[in-house]
Amino acid sequence: MKLLLAPMEGLLDHTLRDMLTRLGGVDLCVSEFIRVTNTVLPRKAFIRVAPELLNNSRTPAGVPVRVQLLGSDPSCLADNAAALAELNPNGIDLNFGCPAKTVNQHRGGAVLLDEPELVGQIVAAVRRAVPAHIPVSAKMRLGFNDDSRAEDCAQAIEAAGASDLVVHARTKAHGYRPPAYWDRIADLRQHVRLPIVANGEIWTVADAMRCREVTGCERLMIGRGMVADPGLALAIARHDAALSGVVDGVVASANWAPGQSVAWSQIVGLMGMFWVGISQRVAPRHRAGRLKQWLNYMRRVYPEAQQAFDQLRLVHDSAQIETWLSMQNPTSTP
Repeated sequence: MKLLLAPMEGLLDHTLRDMLTRLGGVDLCVSEFIRVTNTVLPRKAFIRVAPELLNNSRTPAGVPVRVQLLGSDPSCLADNAAALAELNPNGIDLNFGCPAKTVNQHRGGAVLLDEPELVGQIVAAVRRAVPAHIPVSAKMRLGFNDDSRAEDCAQAIEAAGASDLVVHARTKAHGYRPPAYWDRIADLRQHVRLPIVANGEIWTVADAMRCREVTGCERLMIGRGMVADPGLALAIARHDAALSGVVDGVVASANWAPGQSVAWSQIVGLMGMFWVGISQRVAPRHRAGRLKQWLNYMRRVYPEAQQAFDQLRLVHDSAQIETWLSMQNPTSTP
């Protein structure tokens, strides 16, 4: 099984990508989208969202990063993809899944799924503009208001030359409400040959195994589940290896617990590094909010995160956050 870390606008930026890939288990990341309108963006615009471009398109832990573009003009997207290609990204991904109202109102993201022909034109234009060695992939939902054109969109993306396709198993109308309709991904696999990556409602090792069983996909993309449980990809990878009798190259022992997450002490170590990272580029008044945003997700998995969130909920001063972090004294760090 291959595990991909999802793009999440306003949350899963390069600093958090760095933290989550340090724990292991992630095979590939996709950046948050870069909005393309009517001009070719400067080099710094790509690097701002994906500074990994300065590190051979990899996170500090060595995990490859694809850079995602969002827009509706095939020609302008192609020109920007060509400019991005000069930075030698691991790949270029195209966003047909963003459900944000403001994005959709400007003909970006999931709203394009009502126009499969345009979706295909965008992918084809970008594919032609990018050197053959750079993969061009796409991410889509099942549709906008309904999933009646899901097969049309998937086929258009395949015909246009995409290397692979991530499918978030919900429509825009579904938002992020459970469930994810994994069975529809299985349907799509009957209509296209390109590799499909399943995405949506993967919070645990059991979810990952069930998603693979229902969809038939050997590649999964995880977003919120990884933010909530930073060790999830590693736990899934170890469980998958244990099913084959091998973990990290050795036969699994009888007392090894598949699906076990990382210790809270490691998470605290990551939070300290995360704070250093965001302090280098985020205004002081917003730094506390970024840390609490991550803690809010981790409350789902870690009781300690709930305690930390309660302690910091009303704290906005960076100095107080730094004092709190220094008092945690983690016993181990990644």
